[in-house]
Amino acid sequence: MVDRISEIDWQQWQPELVTTLMFVKSAGEVLLIKKKTGIGAGKINGPGGKIEALETPLECAVRETSEELGIKVIDPEPMAELFFHAIEMPRIKAFVYVSEHFTGIPRETREARPIWYPLQQLPLDAMWEDDRYWLPQILAGQPLTGWFSFKGEHLIDHTIETGPVSF
Repeated sequence: MVDRISEIDWQQWQPELVTTLMFVKSAGEVLLIKKKTGIGAGKINGPGGKIEALETPLECAVRETSEELGIKVIDPEPMAELFFHAIEMPRIKAFVYVSEHFTGIPRETREARPIWYPLQQLPLDAMWEDDRYWLPQILAGQPLTGWFSFKGEHLIDHTIETGPVSF
């Protein structure tokens, strides 16, 4: 069983799902969701979801945020490209955006309940284990690329490289 980042052939690795995440910041806080459906139901995360056919990552991130929270994000910046190798779960590639501008009022939907958190008090214990290694960095404006290996919902290994992302 291959589960360490250094053991995975990333040149041949292919995701089973390609997804997005969006983090909206305002007045020293970040808008997160309590996920109600799908992978990670019950966890705190950013809004996001699977990229549809002919959709760009940016279009998906804006659409998913609108569907899950009822807001329109303006001028999101690409901040991270994340690769999740998983045993017992789908392999996922995620494009992550951050924005400080939006219109509308966040509202609860069938998929998510919005919650504002102070940037200095992220609910990391209620989030995926990997979030503690990259989320504070991107919210502080540091773009990165990350590789994570999971067994079920348990993080086994990870590697992060800081620097610009382009997608």
